[in-house]
Amino acid sequence: MKLSAMEKVGQTVIVVLLSLLCLSVIYPFLYMLAISLNEGADAAKGGVYLWPRSFTLINYEIVLGNEVIRSAYLITIARTIAGTIVGMLVTLVAAYGLSYRGLPLRKPILAYVLITMLFSGGLVPFYIQLYELGLTNTFLVYIIPAAFSAWNMFVMLKFLQGIPEALIESAELDGAGPVRILFQIIVPLSKPMLAALGLFTAVGHWNDWFAGAFYVTDQSLIPVQTFLQQLLNASDLSAVMGSNNNQEALARGSQQNITLMSIKMAVVMVSALPILFVYPFLQKYFVKGVLIGSVKG
Repeated sequence: MKLSAMEKVGQTVIVVLLSLLCLSVIYPFLYMLAISLNEGADAAKGGVYLWPRSFTLINYEIVLGNEVIRSAYLITIARTIAGTIVGMLVTLVAAYGLSYRGLPLRKPILAYVLITMLFSGGLVPFYIQLYELGLTNTFLVYIIPAAFSAWNMFVMLKFLQGIPEALIESAELDGAGPVRILFQIIVPLSKPMLAALGLFTAVGHWNDWFAGAFYVTDQSLIPVQTFLQQLLNASDLSAVMGSNNNQEALARGSQQNITLMSIKMAVVMVSALPILFVYPFLQKYFVKGVLIGSVKG
């Protein structure tokens, strides 16, 4: 189909605008990468925008040699894996149960869940609740409070209601129980939805710094994002100079070439890259996952 002149102009404008939008997103990432790979004192002079002018890996050696960061990485990886699995399982089971229209008190339960999504008790009551339950300053404070998501539950519920009831009825006639139906029929048919929501849940756990900053005081339990938040508020390099490995890295480099800004950029890159590598593997599920409920089959 031949496009008119106005349509060609419109497409050109759209391409240009989208290109500028992509550039505005990619450039800060490239800038931080260049600073993290550049000598700190040299980068402080300015002029480093897209690639390092004085290439060095000393910033990453110092960051990866920090014992607190290594511990924070393990905490972040553990909470992301465990939190995603527990959160998706609990939310899926709740959505699966509420998908049965004959469930007693189904509408009041849905209304109650909706209220919890719209209104919050506040930070102080929530902290008191965590304290009384013995969750503060423990690893479980990252897992249990986030085990159920009202938003994800409603998305799952909408998706499950679109599955033909004939499949479930035929399985029940063959003697399948609710658990078998869930894991042998519902879960295989829900892979796009589970992949999309699972990724969003994992990203939420990976990027969360709030829980570690307010509910945990033990430095060995803080996630990497909380450490990054503490580092961004630091005024000197004392936060990353504690371990012997760091001292060895400093001995191999030149201390005057290391600045707090270059270390911050290295920490940002180290904390951001792992979760970015997950996206390409789940990209095929995005279109199906994010359009859940938008079209009724």
